Order: sequence, then C-alpha cells, then structure tokens
Amino acid sequence: MTTIGSRDDGGPSTGKGAAAAVSLPAALRLGHVRLQVGDLARSLAYYTRILGLEPRERGDGSVVLSAADGRPLVELVAVPGTKPVQPHSRLGLYHFAVLLPDRAALGRFLAHLARTGTRVGASDHLVSEAIYLRDPDGLGIEVYADRPRESWRRVDGQLEMTTAPLDTEAVLAAGGDQPWNGMPAGTVMGHLHLHVADLETASRLYHDALGFERTVWNYPGALFLSAGGYHHHLGLNTWAGAQARSPSDDDARLLEWRIVLPSVAEAGDVAARLADAGHATTASDGGWVVADPWGTRFRLTGP
Repeated sequence: MTTIGSRDDGGPSTGKGAAAAVSLPAALRLGHVRLQVGDLARSLAYYTRILGLEPRERGDGSVVLSAADGRPLVELVAVPGTKPVQPHSRLGLYHFAVLLPDRAALGRFLAHLARTGTRVGASDHLVSEAIYLRDPDGLGIEVYADRPRESWRRVDGQLEMTTAPLDTEAVLAAGGDQPWNGMPAGTVMGHLHLHVADLETASRLYHDALGFERTVWNYPGALFLSAGGYHHHLGLNTWAGAQARSPSDDDARLLEWRIVLPSVAEAGDVAARLADAGHATTASDGGWVVADPWGTRFRLTGP
C-alpha cells in the first residue's frame, strides 16, 4: 500500500505549501475531453457498450458522447493512420477520470464490467474508489466514486490518500440488484491525470500561474492539485520516464481538456493572468486555449 499525504518531509520544491498565490473559484468544473482515435466505429462501440455513454452530436469523423442527462463527457475524433499507444510511453494523457454520482452506481458499473469480461484495474484511494480501463487505442480511463468529503483527512496540510486494493465485494454489494443502464445522470468529468517531463515546470504553469492549489505533494514523482478543496482536479506525474516524448500527430492522444469557469468573464481573467505570466493563450470559440510545455492543450471557457 502506498500512502499519499501521510507525512510532510518537506518534499520537492514543487510541494512546499498548499495555497497558490492566485486561486481558481470553488465553482470550477471540468468539461469534456477530446480524444484522437484510429477507428471511430471501434471506439464508439467501446464507449457505448462498455462505458455506457450515449452519442449526442456527430460530425465529420467525430462524435460527442454524454451521460444520461446529456452532459458531454468525451469527444472522439477519428484520424486515419492513428497508432495505439502503450501505457507510460508518451507524455500527455495518463487517464481522464469520470466521476459517478455515488458508490451504488460504481457497484453496478463493476458488475457490468464483470458480465462483459472487461479487463480492469481497481484501487481504494481513501477519498475515492476507482476502476481503471484502457480504450481500444490504449488511452487510460478511470471511473470512480468519491467517499463523503467529511471523511477525508488532512495530515500536515496534505490530503491523506492511498493506493490500496479495492474491496470489490463491498462495492458490488452497494450496487444491489439494479442493472447497469449506462452512465447515470449526475456523472461528471472528475479529474485529468497527465504525464509530464518535469514537475517543477508543470507546477509553475498549473499552480503558480493558473491557480490550482496543491493538495498532495510528497508522492514520488507526482503532484496533485485542485480548486475549492477537492482532492484533485489535476494529477501530474513523471512516471513515463526521462526518455518519454510528446505524442506525435499520428499517435492516439488527448487533443484537449476543458476547465469551465463560472462565467466567460472569469475565464478571460484567468487567460489574461496566464498571458501575463508568459504562457501563450489563443482565443478560440468563446474560450482561450493554452498548451503546456509538452503540447497538452486545455481550454478555458464559461458555462
């Protein structure tokens, strides 16, 4: 078992202190992710049959999928010649994480995966319980449910998290006898977790300039950040290794993820703050697009 945030030994310079000089609003949420895949029909079958997402909008070689309430969660963009990726082989996406409304939904999802014979990983993180999958192109996915926020513990300023075996029997029992009928209403994009080359550089963008607060910083090779006291909206790690490179145009990859601010004006203020700190921002489709030093793009938008 690996415990995160169980002690404060000073850590790397990226980890000292939890508060950011600037901050993001507690009402921040994450929007849908855009993924480059190789075969739209193959990916669509996976995301509908295995994940239970519903296609809502179709374009030329693309489709947007949502939960039952119509909230967009994933956009698939098919590019001919796209190559699958191997785990931990590229910078950029480690996984995107879909947050279910409760533990019962997670139990029903786990039972559905067992019935379909889907290979998964599973972990207990104290603050949440999680199931891990990979799509047909090797892109990482987490589906999880949070434990009540009042049960989360802090030790020396850090949230106490862990990576321990999931009690699958208890999770399955929480699902009861109800069938899995797809991603339920109330499902949201919970967090993004990215491979980066350097935590110091990543922290200067995502913590110092953007304004996410550090929540966990003594986990080897990783840093976790959030807004509004959440356990993390963003995870960063260097686990892909020193030789890892950014994805190429023909790799399956994360094309873009979204940070949704309470208003367009607030999104513009954050974009201006990033620009003042020397990070290039580009106005696009009612929002502002920023690329991190390794080419991973995020979009700042209003609701």
